[in-house]
Amino acid sequence: MSVSKDLMEILACPKCRNPVELDEEGQRIICKTCRVFYQIVDGIPVMLIEKAKPIDDF
Repeated sequence: MSVSKDLMEILACPKCRNPVELDEEGQRIICKTCRVFYQIVDGIPVMLIEKAKPIDDF
């Protein structure tokens, strides 16, 4: 289950407030500025700073 395009248009990184994007598989939300990703659980983005993981952990 992926995040809708409408939701992606309004989502922002909770840390830097910059726009985010889906990864190629549609499984994670990426903030290129902070170089972190946020997981999507049951179609719901988990946009908590403390749950963010470094992109290197991909």
